[in-house]
Amino acid sequence: MAKTKATTPMMQQYFAVKKQYPDAFLFYRIGDFYELFYDDAIKGSQLLELTLTSRNKSADDPIPMCGVPHRAVDSYINVLIDHGYKVAICEQMEDPKLAVGMVKREVIQLVTPGTTTNVHPGEAKKNNYLSAVLPLDKGYAFAYGDVSTGELKVTVLDDIYAINNELEALNSVEIVVPEHLDEELAKDLHRGDRLLSVQKDDGLKHSEISYVSQDLDDAAEIAVVKQLMLYMLATQKRSLAHIQKAVAYEPAAYLEMDADARRNLDILANSRSGKKGDSLLGLLDATKTAMGGRMLRNWLERPLLNSKAINLRHAQVATLLDNFFERSELADALTSVYDLERLAGRVAFGNVNGRDMLQLATSLEQVPLIQEVIAKMPGDSLQNYAKLDPVADIDELIRRSINDDPPLSVKDGGVIKDGYSEKLDHYRQTENTSKAWLADLQATEREKTGIHNLRIRYNSVFGYYIEVTKSNLDLVPEDRYDRKQTLTNAERFTTPELKAKESEILEAQASSTALEYQLFTEVRDQIKAQIARLQKLAKQVAELDVLQSFAQIAESQHFVKPTMHRQGHAIDIDAGRHPVVENVIGKSAYIPNDVKMPDGTDILLITGPNMSGKSTYMRQLALIVIMAQAGSFVPADKAELPIFDHIFTRIGAADDLASGQSTFMVEMLEANAALSHATAHSLILFDELGRGTATYDGMALAQAIIEYLHDNVHAKTLFSTHYHELTALDKTLPRLRNVHVGATLEHGNLVFEHKMLTGPADKSYGIHVAKLAGLPNDLLKRADSILTRLEGKEQVAIPAAPSSSADNVAEDTAQLTSADEKAQPVADQAASQPATAGEADEQLELFAPEPVPAKSSLNKKETAVLKELGDFDLLSANPMGAMNLIYELQNKLKSGK
Repeated sequence: MAKTKATTPMMQQYFAVKKQYPDAFLFYRIGDFYELFYDDAIKGSQLLELTLTSRNKSADDPIPMCGVPHRAVDSYINVLIDHGYKVAICEQMEDPKLAVGMVKREVIQLVTPGTTTNVHPGEAKKNNYLSAVLPLDKGYAFAYGDVSTGELKVTVLDDIYAINNELEALNSVEIVVPEHLDEELAKDLHRGDRLLSVQKDDGLKHSEISYVSQDLDDAAEIAVVKQLMLYMLATQKRSLAHIQKAVAYEPAAYLEMDADARRNLDILANSRSGKKGDSLLGLLDATKTAMGGRMLRNWLERPLLNSKAINLRHAQVATLLDNFFERSELADALTSVYDLERLAGRVAFGNVNGRDMLQLATSLEQVPLIQEVIAKMPGDSLQNYAKLDPVADIDELIRRSINDDPPLSVKDGGVIKDGYSEKLDHYRQTENTSKAWLADLQATEREKTGIHNLRIRYNSVFGYYIEVTKSNLDLVPEDRYDRKQTLTNAERFTTPELKAKESEILEAQASSTALEYQLFTEVRDQIKAQIARLQKLAKQVAELDVLQSFAQIAESQHFVKPTMHRQGHAIDIDAGRHPVVENVIGKSAYIPNDVKMPDGTDILLITGPNMSGKSTYMRQLALIVIMAQAGSFVPADKAELPIFDHIFTRIGAADDLASGQSTFMVEMLEANAALSHATAHSLILFDELGRGTATYDGMALAQAIIEYLHDNVHAKTLFSTHYHELTALDKTLPRLRNVHVGATLEHGNLVFEHKMLTGPADKSYGIHVAKLAGLPNDLLKRADSILTRLEGKEQVAIPAAPSSSADNVAEDTAQLTSADEKAQPVADQAASQPATAGEADEQLELFAPEPVPAKSSLNKKETAVLKELGDFDLLSANPMGAMNLIYELQNKLKSGK
């Protein structure tokens, strides 16, 4: 940014402020506009679609500038924040009319992607988390918080893998890091749209930081919380009284899922559209409040591991499900509850208005109704909610002090009720008396002058005046009024009496407005002192909201209460369904499936054609597990489940171009994550592992991974594959069982049964699926011909390799990676042996040209008949069509045509 040669005092002030915020757009208040200059203006005009102008246009180097109205500034700031930028708001700190010299200006807030409190329409049920990472000698301290709700959590993580899992789960868009950060770590953290913000330790003690850290014992956790809080204080520049005490947590205390699992399972958003619709969250969200919606997201992101807590949630949902009328009353009461968490935050920030306070009072008035409804329900699973604190003193204060229809602004009067303050009532009485006096004066002057349209008016520049139109000026008695202003069509006058009354009126108005604002801030401060009570109430109401949502969805979708094992790892699901798919296609069209994995079965090897439902079956099990451990009922006729500690997925195929990784590399990395971190209490879903490389490479890796899982990990695993040769593994791996999705051929067409059956599939039906996709007939015939030749010349089979023991697994793994025959198909073994001359002549070439046929002795008529017969699509024909063709061809041969 180059300064102009003749820098004005105002621009000197601008440069001084901008120097403090070099990485932010500086919104510099001048009058009724926020102005941007230099590079901010050039870039801002493009992003905000503003007209770029210039200051000092006649100068050799005019200053680029653009501006936005101060009343509409929030919408412009939101655009920049959504693009990942910071915005420093520089406000006029004194009245320009009263200022001596330059108007004093200061940055009153730094708005960043992780600290913005402006909630977009439709996104009230989402948190906006700001995270902080602090490297330690071993591991990393990690904290996150939501400035708008006051939530604050902290933990210590082992590695960058764990950090990225947390950041992905939180959808954190901004990360606060220390001043000196390793470049490699910065690169790992700065993925996608994440913004890294540096925060120095000022070495000072802050009361807010001491308060939020008081329940922490770990020095690393305290340090990272300080780092996060220092950044919040530096950006918000106001009270953070609503930030709650930091809560230490362990990710391992919840069912863990990495970013790939969340995306592949469509838990919070649809993986294709990125939207909430057609996701598990979208299906289960019947919450009535914004805070309930946020808590539902939290429960699905972090399902429980504690069986007692899980069973309590199930019992609470069952109680609500069994009491329809009470549940309906509860839902009606919750509908009138506003966002208590964010209202408390606005009170702490000092930007709450009268209408916000009425929303708070309306919300508090629903609490006694909620208590009555809970008290009517049998059992004791919900009875702790009957003891909610209604914070009635705050409700009574608001109703007594705030007008029923207050204006948006709290500084222009009209917010405080009559009767709340005697002094304010006196000022208002004076104003009302003065208005009556003005009305009487206007009536008197009209009568004495005979001017029927004479008016007494007011504006902020000239005060009160008597206005007479030009056509009536001759009716004004000489020396009756003092001339004040001349207009095109009228004259304005005053009198000594009117001047004296004007001073009295304006003094009363100014005093009334100032007193109203003072009274409003006093009410706000009284509410601020009770923020902790409001936040506790908000949490309890949000929990109730999620539980009633679970009950409502369980009723409408016919979900059942799952049974959670405390011992053993058996899975026993009758007629399980994929809840999202069923909701999209309808209950009548969805075909349910059992999942039977007793303690003696660790792996289901799933075969069957593409599009038959293998992936749906796998996702179905994972979603049932997540729902059960989150506290929801599940889509099945019966579900008995163990408690899982981790879900791993390898579903779908996609390059990671940003990291320069191929589809196969992504497959292997995701597989390695499962193999490295899974335990016997984990659930693993591997879909078509090994497709991204040569057939035998993929098959060998798939078999080796299955054997490793079977012999070492013992996790419950669903492994779908098109390598039919792998189905022979059930002969050597006792804890593996084959299942397949049924499919039949009817009149040459493939029909999916979508039903899981025992044993392996008989074939893959790949060409038939290609036919369903509409590939050309000639291409399909060629593929069928190639397949016949491959099946005729290659007899591939998996050898009967014995199961590896735990003692020699390292040796087996080394042998597998060096292409040991035990882990290779028979065809690979044969390929390693010297070929005879005859075998070499018979070696198959997949894309070799067709052999040149001997010279035909057929005539043209016979050749044409053979061609027509060869072109006939037998797979698509019905018996009558085939008979008709044969009849026509016979007639052609006989007739000589």
